Amino acid sequence: METVIKNESIKSFQSTIRKTEKALAQMTEKSANTNLIKKRLKAFNIGLAVLETLWNDIPHHYTQEEIEEARNVLAGLLPSIETIYRKSKVGSPQKTLLERRIKAMELAVEEIDRHIKPCK
Repeated sequence: METVIKNESIKSFQSTIRKTEKALAQMTEKSANTNLIKKRLKAFNIGLAVLETLWNDIPHHYTQEEIEEARNVLAGLLPSIETIYRKSKVGSPQKTLLERRIKAMELAVEEIDRHIKPCK
């Protein structure tokens, strides 16, 4: 796989994590229910960790069960992100960002499916 795609995917996850952390902080401040956003944030962190482990040999501490749950969260988010992508303006920075985010999540799901054995 191209180094450019790998780098863009890692940067996309890092950006998504930063934005989600900011959103979580705002929601916590407003005493909003944060369960869903915490679950997504964990999935983004695990997706990033899986890619960094496989591509850059950086170890992670996540269990197989956590990785499988993250895979399901990421796969579940793809359809809604793809819908937003289709509605965004051609050539816009948002469309590029969403394109990279979709690719990063797809790659994380694929790598988990390919390299992580399912729990019994």
